[in-house]
Amino acid sequence: MNNPFERISAAFAPEYRVNLSITNLDGSIMLTLSDDAGVVAKRLITQAQRNDPVRLQRVIDSIRLGLAIEHSQNPMQVLAALTRDARQEPRHFVAN
Repeated sequence: MNNPFERISAAFAPEYRVNLSITNLDGSIMLTLSDDAGVVAKRLITQAQRNDPVRLQRVIDSIRLGLAIEHSQNPMQVLAALTRDARQEPRHFVAN
């Protein structure tokens, strides 16, 4: 999957509603994740992060880690799930 917008949506869509909006003329986008209770995360993704597959995956993993910690998950288990072989994309970690 080469389209960064599709990649971001696919990473979070199973658990959250995904909204991507252009925020600045520099190409940055705002990612807003929400569920039935409201907004659960908001992150600015720069054009450089969006256009580099490795950096984009790091952003996605960072957001997943933050969400899992907020849901009282064990950070070591979350990191283990996120650091699996990168060829096993997409990487999903479901918060309990």
